[in-house]
Amino acid sequence: MRNIVDDSVLVKNYIKGNEYALELLIKRHQQRLYSFIYSKVQNRDTTEDIFQDTFIKVIRTLKKGNYNEEGKFLPWVMRIAHNLIIDYFRKNNRIPTFNNSEEFDIFSVISDATLNAESKIIKEQILNDVKELVEELPKEQKEVLKMRIYNDMSFNEISENTGVSINTALGRMRYALINLRKIIEKNKIILVG
Repeated sequence: MRNIVDDSVLVKNYIKGNEYALELLIKRHQQRLYSFIYSKVQNRDTTEDIFQDTFIKVIRTLKKGNYNEEGKFLPWVMRIAHNLIIDYFRKNNRIPTFNNSEEFDIFSVISDATLNAESKIIKEQILNDVKELVEELPKEQKEVLKMRIYNDMSFNEISENTGVSINTALGRMRYALINLRKIIEKNKIILVG
């Protein structure tokens, strides 16, 4: 019986310059990743595109040496694919509005009745990352962002609740998003593409 080389060994070999190691990784996870993407976008061409983009991103990250060994390879790749799927829906304005709930759920964007254990782990991790990042924002920006996203309030309602003009509320939201992006880049967190 052939010994199966662990993903982490293949990743290390690829980083050291063994191109064949990446080919093995792609072949090994192709089916699961392809099925995962297809289950969300329901279109073969789009699935192909996102699948390709996922591995382009994987290659770039590995070549830059930004891959951290703590995470397992497949959940990490699935997270990259998931972010590209969200970007795809965003670009095509196909994201439904968020549920009016205490828990802002980034996955309400993409319905998946059967989240397997792996997806659940990824989901929880992303939600925790988002929550922690929001906490790093200045107080006024955090307040507006939470009202808008978690409580689904209009800028008019936010303006009334905070006692500032609609323009100020809009400005705070804009800065909150700009700052979130900076925090994400600074921490090299993979949330969106």
